Amino acid sequence: MACGSCGTTENGVPKGCKSNGNCGSGTCGSGSNKLAVFDWLSNMTLPSGQERFNIFEVRFKNGRKHFYKNPENLPITMGDIVAVEGSPGHDIGTVSLAGELVKVQMKKHKITEDHEDVKKIYRIASQRDIDIWQQARGKEEETQRKGREILGRLGLQMKLSDVEYQGDGNKATFYYTAETRVDFRQLIRDLASAFSIRVEMKQVGARQEAARLGGIGSCGRELCCSTWLTDFRKVTTSAARYQQLSLNPLKLAGQCGKLKCCLNFELDTYLDALKTFPKQDLVLKTEKGDAVFVKMDIFKNHLWYTYKEERFKWFRLTLEQVLEIVDLNKNNEKSISLEEYEADVEIPVKVDFEDAVGQDSLTRFDVPKTSNRKRNNRNKNKKKPVAVANTTNTRNKPTAKVNPNQKAKPTPNQKPNPNQKRKPQVKKQPNTNPNQKPKPNNNPNQNPNQKVKQDVVQKPKPKPKPRPRPRPKAQGIENKPEGEVKKVNKPRRNNRNNKNTNPKNDDNSEKK
Repeated sequence: MACGSCGTTENGVPKGCKSNGNCGSGTCGSGSNKLAVFDWLSNMTLPSGQERFNIFEVRFKNGRKHFYKNPENLPITMGDIVAVEGSPGHDIGTVSLAGELVKVQMKKHKITEDHEDVKKIYRIASQRDIDIWQQARGKEEETQRKGREILGRLGLQMKLSDVEYQGDGNKATFYYTAETRVDFRQLIRDLASAFSIRVEMKQVGARQEAARLGGIGSCGRELCCSTWLTDFRKVTTSAARYQQLSLNPLKLAGQCGKLKCCLNFELDTYLDALKTFPKQDLVLKTEKGDAVFVKMDIFKNHLWYTYKEERFKWFRLTLEQVLEIVDLNKNNEKSISLEEYEADVEIPVKVDFEDAVGQDSLTRFDVPKTSNRKRNNRNKNKKKPVAVANTTNTRNKPTAKVNPNQKAKPTPNQKPNPNQKRKPQVKKQPNTNPNQKPKPNNNPNQNPNQKVKQDVVQKPKPKPKPRPRPRPKAQGIENKPEGEVKKVNKPRRNNRNNKNTNPKNDDNSEKK
């Protein structure tokens, strides 16, 4: 439903009243205007010879509406601000409905044209009337606050829910709720002397209070009582029992503190469906024992029963099976056990769409996301297996330490890589001459007791503790076994990274 300002222009651009979700013209039936009615007949012309209906519906604060005559035949349209008859004085309101639909509303509220509640429209409100009306509306919040202070001082068991000033500012109506009868004669005197106005007290129920104040329900929409619901029917707990709802007052109660009005909306549908179901206090007699009712699913026609002696197990039965057992019990016959009936029940498989992406899963963020960084770091920290030293290419392949006292294992023939540059190597021959002197070491910082290392970049190791220097062995006493390879220490080009703190020694020889 929408008014003319919510339409589109000739180019298809929406007009809009720029009220940010609320109807600015007061005819859309949503937003700030409570219990609004859209006039579908406003653009239709009346048949020839028929006069226009001369009674209008005028809206006041919080959805309060009344019907007023137009005896002077003023040119009034929907949305006009008019001055109407008050008691005493005059009141200011907005015309919410005009035309033939007013007859329908009067019939709905059981009000005739000559009813005493149908008063007169004095005039279309002037700017002075509107200014006085707005000033009076601005004093309502402060009046309500001071009125509650007076209530607390008098100790009356009542709740002041709302205050509404009349359009001329000479009268204020105080709406209150109370569970018992309250003597507020002294309260009226105190309020009249405090605000210098005429005071009228009006008691409303809890549902009418919620309808006047409005709010958002648990369903996420605006309250039904403040938008479209006009008659408040009695709601009992039996309505919740018929619909198989848990009797939880926190879920069944609305903002007014009473049972929700929406419990009556689908009650007739449930009552029609329950006509074919057996009574819940009926006991089923089987060969295994008596079974009692537990719960039911009305629209799936499923019922759950359990044995009196074995209540830990529930059995799902269909409505046809239960009616069959009831017929057998009427003929003084016992049916078979509930286990056999339950085996015949076919539970339909719920076919759901396949969500390949997983974006529609509500629990997709519950599982913590694992990253691969920790796994990679763990693999890097693992110790690599010890490999045999390879002298063919020591630049790209890491090698382990070589023990000079251990015989070298023969390595398989490896094919050379044609794309890789080969470094000239020095042929290593076994030392067969025992009288041959060892070659001098060009590195003066080299420790004679230090093992020969390959030209491979390795991680720095902690400094070893200094050990006593062994005595030099006589040359030529021991002979190397045949097949042992002597490794020549290549001269180092850069000695900056050498962090050896051992004492210098010119005699550099390998251990044998």
